[in-house]
Amino acid sequence: MIQSMTGYGKSVVTFNEKKINVEIKSLNSKALDLSTRIAPLYREKEMEMRQMISKALVRGKVDFSIWIEKDASLDATPINSALVENYYHQIKDIAAKTGMPEPQDWFSILVRMPDVMSKTEAEVLTDEEWAVARGGVEQALQALVEFRKQEGAALYNKFSEKLDNIGSLLASIEPYEKSRVEKIRSRIVEGLKSIPEIEYDKNRLEQELIYYIEKLDINEEKQRLANHLKYFRETMNDGIGQGKKLGFIAQEMGREINTTGSKSNQAEMQNIVVKMKDELEQIKEQVLNVL
Repeated sequence: MIQSMTGYGKSVVTFNEKKINVEIKSLNSKALDLSTRIAPLYREKEMEMRQMISKALVRGKVDFSIWIEKDASLDATPINSALVENYYHQIKDIAAKTGMPEPQDWFSILVRMPDVMSKTEAEVLTDEEWAVARGGVEQALQALVEFRKQEGAALYNKFSEKLDNIGSLLASIEPYEKSRVEKIRSRIVEGLKSIPEIEYDKNRLEQELIYYIEKLDINEEKQRLANHLKYFRETMNDGIGQGKKLGFIAQEMGREINTTGSKSNQAEMQNIVVKMKDELEQIKEQVLNVL
């Protein structure tokens, strides 16, 4: 069954004291348009994550984010006590040698000294942490795919309803089509009778009427439109990745409906054509969301 390109997925996984958040959103697009916001620790795995996303989602405008939340108490910058002690003794020695007074507020002076409050260790992404983070990406992708399936089912029902409506409208043309031929013939004959001074060949008139009526015949358009309706339904059941194909079929349906309208010189038939166009327009709007 078809899937929508609209979707949302989120997951939260934990590793030690870290909470790893993954969020993915997608909207319709002609191709895969992926933008990412990745925590610095995981940037070395960006290409791998992009491959995972492109394989799972195929198409759409996708926003992907992965970030880390830590316990604030565990993430506080440590004070380098050995360095503080070293600065303390240096300042006391300088004060003793020069006769300068020692600071009254030692703490405020010492914490502003270079490297006292700076982190020196660099975080390294371990295989164990990446396995957890990768699992979070997979969970978010799966949640988004499930969302797309649900949206796709809703689109399937919407399309089926619109196709049924077009089929019913197409069938409702037939009574008017049959009466139309006789009305055309009668109108032309009556028009000629109203001009008594004109003589005409009845056999030639009959031939011209047949030719004229054949030009207004819409049986081929009706048959092709019926085939397109059937093909649209079959394509919806072919699985994912049918969005562009469904768009092409909808365009062909529009051509047949337009031709039917141009050949319909009867108000009732033209009203039916307008209703078919309205139903088709709703299909065209929604088919842009199909994967």
